[in-house]
Amino acid sequence: MDLILIAVISLGAIGLVAAVILYAASKKFAVYEDPRIAQVSEVLPQANCGGCGYPGCSGFAAACVKAGSLEGKLCPVGGQPTMDKVAAILGLEAAASEPKVAVVRCNGTCANRPKLTQYDGVRSCAVANSTYGGETGCTFGCLGCGDCVSACTFGAIKMNPETGLPEVDESKCTACGACAKACPRSIIEIRPKGKNSRRVYVQCVNKDKGAVARKACAAACIGCGKCVKVCPFEAITLENNLAYIDPAKCKSCRKCEMECPQNAIIAVNFPPRKAKPAEETAPKAETAAPKAETVAPKAETPAKEAPKAEA
Repeated sequence: MDLILIAVISLGAIGLVAAVILYAASKKFAVYEDPRIAQVSEVLPQANCGGCGYPGCSGFAAACVKAGSLEGKLCPVGGQPTMDKVAAILGLEAAASEPKVAVVRCNGTCANRPKLTQYDGVRSCAVANSTYGGETGCTFGCLGCGDCVSACTFGAIKMNPETGLPEVDESKCTACGACAKACPRSIIEIRPKGKNSRRVYVQCVNKDKGAVARKACAAACIGCGKCVKVCPFEAITLENNLAYIDPAKCKSCRKCEMECPQNAIIAVNFPPRKAKPAEETAPKAETAAPKAETVAPKAETPAKEAPKAEA
């Protein structure tokens, strides 16, 4: 009986001492967390996509609170409404951000880029890119295995079986950048949507020289530089045989689109161009007739003077 009592007292004393030690340690080494971090985290969509540049929504919330400013910070999933809520919690001002969308910078459809081989391996772009150049002659274009589709948690990308290329649904895309990170060839770019969702960009990433690029794909950029010369806003640069349009400088005049001999420059969501009326070409045909009539009398004058020479 005494042994049991001694054991209970001993264990109780050990537990009491341990509790005091743990309490003192928790107070001494306590890490203070601003309660606003939890409040900001609650208004975030909790997608944890990493599109904001931070490890998850909690990391983004902590960054917003600690920075003391929302400049340069944006939740791509929640967009401006979510940032307005964050600003209200922190008592800051959320600058208006331009909405963005993922664009596929490859037009190597089955018609433009014929297959030379057949891939019979793991259906993964990452694996295919590390093992060989692809099924076509273009070693820069889309591999068509759908890694971007698997990476998108919003169902905004699907593979088109006819073209063999991924297609982005603008209404579902949040510009989180997960698809761009998943693509081993960096053919997906996050670009501003533009006014009325209109934008102009080069739908090619091939850096080969013109003849090689054209042989691999009928719609490849050949680096001719015509688009650079015709752009009045200096929005196009040519580097490594590939043209690139800066969305910050582009004014959507579409002069480059008309100048490109390969049709590698794409204008999205623009109305169709108006055809020139037939009346404009009609006067040219009419003016040609009088010129022919004026020449005829000159040819007849020598025939009338011929009898005078015989006399």
